[in-house]
This record gives sequence, C-alpha cells and structure tokens, in this order.
Amino acid sequence: MEGRFLPALLLLFFGSGCAALMYEIIWLQLLQLVIGLTTASLGILLGTFMGGMCLGSLALPRVVSARRHPLRVYALLELGIGLIGVAVVYAVPWLGEIYASKAGAGWSGILVRSLLAAVCLVPPTLLMGATLPAIARWVESTPRGASCLGLFYGGNIAGAVCGCLLAGFYLLRVHNAAVATYVAATINVSMALAAFGLASRTAHVEPVSGAPADDGHRVRGPWGVYGAIALSGMAALGAEVVWTRLLSLLLGATVYTFSIILAIFLLGLGLGSAIGAFLSRSLRHPGIALAGAQVLAIGSMAWAAHMITRSLPYWPINPALAPSPWYLFQLDLAICGWVVLPAAVCWGASFPLALAAVTSPNQDAGRTVGGVYAANTIGAIIGALGFSLMLVPLVGTQWAQRVLIVLPALSVLLLLTFANRPIPVEAVSTSKEGRGFAGRLRTGVACVAVIVVAVLLALPVAPIPWGVVAYGRFAATYLNRLAPGIVPEREVPSGVRSRDTFCTYVGEGLNGTVAVTKLTSGVRTFHSAGKAQASSDPRDMRLQRLLGHLSALAHPKPESVLVVACGAGVTAGAFVTHPDVKRIVICDIEPLVPKFVTPMFERENHGVLKDPRTQVVLDDGRHFLRTTKEKFDIITSDPIDPWVKGCAALNTLEYYDMCKRHLKPGGVMSLWIPLYESDAASAKSMIATFFKAFPNGAIWSNDSEGDGYDAVLFGQVEPTRINVDDLQERLNRPDHSRVKQSLAQVSFYAGVDLLATYAGQAGDLRDWLRDAQINTDHNLRLQYLAGMALNSSQSSELLSEIHACYKFPSNLFVGSDRRLELLKFSLEGPASGK
Repeated sequence: MEGRFLPALLLLFFGSGCAALMYEIIWLQLLQLVIGLTTASLGILLGTFMGGMCLGSLALPRVVSARRHPLRVYALLELGIGLIGVAVVYAVPWLGEIYASKAGAGWSGILVRSLLAAVCLVPPTLLMGATLPAIARWVESTPRGASCLGLFYGGNIAGAVCGCLLAGFYLLRVHNAAVATYVAATINVSMALAAFGLASRTAHVEPVSGAPADDGHRVRGPWGVYGAIALSGMAALGAEVVWTRLLSLLLGATVYTFSIILAIFLLGLGLGSAIGAFLSRSLRHPGIALAGAQVLAIGSMAWAAHMITRSLPYWPINPALAPSPWYLFQLDLAICGWVVLPAAVCWGASFPLALAAVTSPNQDAGRTVGGVYAANTIGAIIGALGFSLMLVPLVGTQWAQRVLIVLPALSVLLLLTFANRPIPVEAVSTSKEGRGFAGRLRTGVACVAVIVVAVLLALPVAPIPWGVVAYGRFAATYLNRLAPGIVPEREVPSGVRSRDTFCTYVGEGLNGTVAVTKLTSGVRTFHSAGKAQASSDPRDMRLQRLLGHLSALAHPKPESVLVVACGAGVTAGAFVTHPDVKRIVICDIEPLVPKFVTPMFERENHGVLKDPRTQVVLDDGRHFLRTTKEKFDIITSDPIDPWVKGCAALNTLEYYDMCKRHLKPGGVMSLWIPLYESDAASAKSMIATFFKAFPNGAIWSNDSEGDGYDAVLFGQVEPTRINVDDLQERLNRPDHSRVKQSLAQVSFYAGVDLLATYAGQAGDLRDWLRDAQINTDHNLRLQYLAGMALNSSQSSELLSEIHACYKFPSNLFVGSDRRLELLKFSLEGPASGK
C-alpha cells in the first residue's frame, strides 16, 4: 500500500463506521418494537448484531481469494450493506406480523425472537464484519502494516462517533428511521464508489511477506493474545452495560443520554486505537505493551466505579436551573468523558497492539485481522449478555464493577504467561535453565502483584447511593432530605425533619433499578428511572384511582381488564372493587416490581396481587399485546414517563391501533400522561397521537388547586356516552359499595365529582393540536421531544391552554337536567379554571 493513499482509506473507514452506527441505532430501535423492549430482547439483538460481525470477520479471508483487489471487495461489501440496510427498514413491519402469529412464551418465544433477529441482522452484519479483513490484505504483514490497520480501526470508530450523534441528535429527532436509513445507505454507496475509484488507480499485488527474523529468536503461539483481547472486549462491553445503566440514572434516561454515553465510549476507543497504532510501529514487544494497556485499564475502571458511586452523586448541580437542554448536554458530555474516557482509551489501544503482537511474516493479513477482531467481538458478546442478563440482576452493579476491575488483571495474567513475543532461543537451552527459572519467577511475581492490586482497587467499590436510584439527576439537590442507608419500613422514625426521606427498599433488576421510599409523614413512593412513578400521596392516589375507576364506570359491564405497568398497583387495584370484573391481567417489564414493590402498597391497591382474578405477566405491554390473542373490555396503561428511552413505544399510533384490535365491542382504552416535565410540543404529541387513533377521545385532568399536574386520556372505538344518572345509581348499589368507598378515599364523593375532572375532547382541541407531531413506530418522535423537555415546568400553562378550548360536552354526558346542571356547574365553576 502506498502511503499517499492512507488519508483516502481513513476516509473510507470513517464513512463505513458512520453508516454502521446509524444502522445499529435504527435497526435495534425498530426490532425492539417487534420483539419487545426487555433486556432479554435487547440481548438477543446485540448478540445477533455482534455475532454477525464476528462471523463476517472470520468468513471473508476463507471465502474470498487474496488475489481479488481488496478495494473492490470492500466496495462490494459497502454496496451490499446499503442495499440490505434499506431492505431491513421496509421488511421489519412485514416480518413483525409474521412474528406476532408465531411468537410464544418460554424457550419457543426466545427461539422465534432469535430467528427474526437473525433474518434481519445477520446478512448486513456479516458484510460489516468483513470490511476490515478485506482492506487488511492491502497492507503488508509487518508492524508497520499492523499500525495502518490500527489507524483504519480508529478511523472506523471516529466515524461511528459521528454516526451516533448524527442519528441520535438530528436525523431521528427531526426526521424518521427511513430518512436516517437513506442517509446511511447514501454514505455506503459513496464509500463504494470512492473505493472503486481508488482500485482503478492502483494495481493489486499480493503483499510481500517480510523477511523472517534472523536474530536467533522464535515466536510463541498467539493464543495468549487472543485470550487477552477477548477479555478486553468482555470488560469493555460489560462496562458499557453497567456504566450506561448507572449514568442514565444520574443524567436522566433519555435517548440523548444514551447517545452521549455511546459517543464518548466510541471516542475513547478511537483515540486509544490511534495511540496504539502509533506505538505499534516501533515496539519490539507489543504483547508486553498490550499487558501495560490492561494494567492501565484496571486503574481506569476503578476510577470510573469510584466516580460513579462516590463522587458524581454529590456534585452540587441542579438541572432545573438550565435555561436550555443544550447546556445540560454539554454537562453530560463532560461527566461521561470524566468517567468513561480513560478506560475506553485503554481498550481502544488494545486492538492495534494485539494486531501487532500476532502479526508475523508469511501470514494472510486478512486472517490475522479477522482472528483478532473475532476474538474481541466474542468477548464483547459474552460481556454484554453476561453482565446485562446475569451478573447485574444476580449480584448488582457493585459486584459487577468489582468483576470488571479484575477482568483486565486476567488479561495481564494471560499475556505475561503466554504472550506472543520474541524469546531468545538460548533462554530455553539446557545450559541456561537458571535464567529461564528466574524469568518465570519474575513473571509469577508480576502476575500476583497485578491480581492483588486489582482486588485492592475492586473491594472499596460502593453500591450506587439509594438517593440516585430514587431521585436521579436531582439526588444532590435533595441531599439534605435523604437519610443515609436503607432502613426497614417498620424502623422509619417520625418527626425527623433534617432527614425526612428514608429508603425502605432498593432492587437492581433485569430491566431496571427500583426503590421504595417513605417520608416521616407516612407517604410511600415507588421510584424507577431515577424519579417517582407512583405514591400514596393524595394527589397521586387521586390520579391512579381516577384512571381505574373512570375506565370501569364508563363501561356498562367490564369483565376483563389489561393493566400495562404494575407500579404500586393502585390503578390495577381499583378494578378489584368492581364486582363485574372477572379477570385482571397486569403486565410489567421488571420482575422486581410485582414481587417486592407492589406488596408494599397493599393497603392502597386493595391487595390486588392476592386477588384470585389477577394474573401477572412479566413482559413489556406492547410485546404482550402483539403476541396475545385475548381481547379485553378495558386496556389501561400507566407507563413510565415518555422521555425515558423506549417508553414512547407505548404512545405510538401503531400501539394504539394494536390496543383497538384487542378491545371487545364497547371497550375502553385509557392512558396516563404527565403534564409536568413536559412542554407544549411533547404534550401535544402525546394527546394528538392518541386522538388520531381515538377521534372520539377525551382528556381528564388531575390538577392540583388549579395548577396542571397530570392527566388521563380516554377513548373508545364507538362514540362515548356517559349517563350521569346511571353512573350514580350504579355507585349506590350495594355491590358497588367498595367502589364508592375507594373513590371517597381520594375525595370523589359522588359520580359528578369524578366526571368533573373532564378537561376537553378531541374535536374541541383540534385547533390547539394542529401543529402537533404524531408519534409513530418509524419516528418515535415523542421520546425526542420529551427528552428535550425533561426539565421544563410548563404544566400550569399547558392546562390553561387546554381549558381555553373547553366547551360543555353535551355529546358526551347525558342524564337528568338536575344532574347535568350540577355537573356543568362543577366543570365551569370559579375554581375549575375553565
């Protein structure tokens, strides 16, 4: 390879990496909508994605002849990636319908999910994994050639950083998955044309092998290096899993946070790869340098663990003071760089050093690169799946981080014992056995020292403070209110004002981290994603009961109910009091919630989990609806806030259409939405998307003393008619005494009180919603809008704008003149704000 072509090749790999990361983000987002949002589903997708790249890196050197021009092979690979990338976007909805008819529970369900992931992801990722081995054949099998390959790898990662930010902050936020795919495919085609152009200007000659070493040295096998680079990949992806989980609590689990964390991680890999490539040009013993990189990784991972658990939670930052989310993005970049960058640089440097350590004359460079890349990728797959599916749920992030710190020490142990480095022949001769013994002794001492240092750095790692689990980015703001440690509920003292919030439970589960806190006033709160999700506070209780009872009373005889998201169980518990209800299905994504959290609110949720009519399904609600054939009288959804990555999937037009197909005639769909931490764009998107699916829908407000707080969206396929007299007579029946009592506990003393929470209906809000962006599976617009509005405080203004559109809904409420006048007075009275 001529040096003058090096910048052009770097540009090719930059573009290839940019497109690859864009595809990864798009494909994983689309496929999660089909096979589910659980950690198990994500693990299947990541394993398939990385597994395809691993197979591609191994297969190309064995399938494609070294006589073919590497640049032409590379160009064909890029063209194939672009064509398949476009096909995947259009194939996913069609394959999703097939999947819905075949999917089941247990191992059969996992098998069907894996087959769908393989059909969509293996063909393009095979080609992606083959790009680096293809170009490797254009360089010589020497340390200088290995250095060039390290630079190509670094350029590829630099492109991935740009692709990650471009997709996460612009293309998917402003456009949709199809447009982002077209951009990525255009990049692929451009890189292919550029590669064809370069190939026409250069004649391909199979690399001339360097002369064998003549200094009396022989080389050991490369398996120590392969094992070390596999452990490096395992540690890197395991750390990404753990740190992303913890940092998303500290920063807010928005799509932007995940993009920033991934971008910083990739940036560190790219910088490290450039450093490793530079060093590998002149190092005589790159295996020893690789061991040095792993030693630095030990310290860097210990640094990250201690920063996340002992430092960052106490930085005196109040996100609510930021006038724009862009200021917080800058802060998030700095925090992620502070934590992630040192270790990522070490891992990035490891790849070119490993290449240099196993490169020797008379080798096929494609096979060498493919082997190292495959070993690294296999380790990454094991790390991603092992930490997300097993280690964190079983032992928590504290022990997971301790294991992460020890993993590089095992790499050092392999390298010092089996490293592929030149060894003088005379060192192993009979006459020099003493020298060999001394060398082995020094190696043993070094190994023990590294292991001891790693253990000493790992043991002090602390668990994530419970205040971060409960309050996330506001943990430092509330620090003076939080009691230290976790206190059993029965031991929570009363009358303590300096520390009035106590944690009674913290759990790190398969799909998230949850907590339950208790105030000295007695109010208990369920926390997830770093914020309060449900509580026994009167304002929250009013909303949760409203969501359940309004849905049940609007239906003439509700017998089957689906509740998406269990939480404290108050919404589901409202249905326990209704005598006509025969079946309650609760669907929750996190097993810890129904097992530990909901029982703590048994008084508030009427013991819903002990009721024989209740069935708990551990799945995300969307996937359950996609794969079940059951229909319901009521589907009510109480999801986590829409700014949390992935949760906008429960607010898309396609999800609502799915709910409509699973409603029996006369069925009711209801949904909680927040007005707090929302702005006009995100609130309008939530409401307009629901009303597009349910054009007869209405909105009911849970305001607090006239100020906005949250609301309930309500819809039926048929036009809704609520007879005020019939509703009150139903409440007065002896078999509805528990319903009446449950309503009275949240200050709904009569049917009119419940109906007086009405705020508007679709027809009246049409003009206000005219500029709203509809949230669909192909754009998931809401999570990008809501992520921008995370720290907004516009709930009062939003409620005022909704009230400004108010008209008494004579098409919705019917009944006697006396009760209609009473309801109208309640809706339009001085305190109503309408």
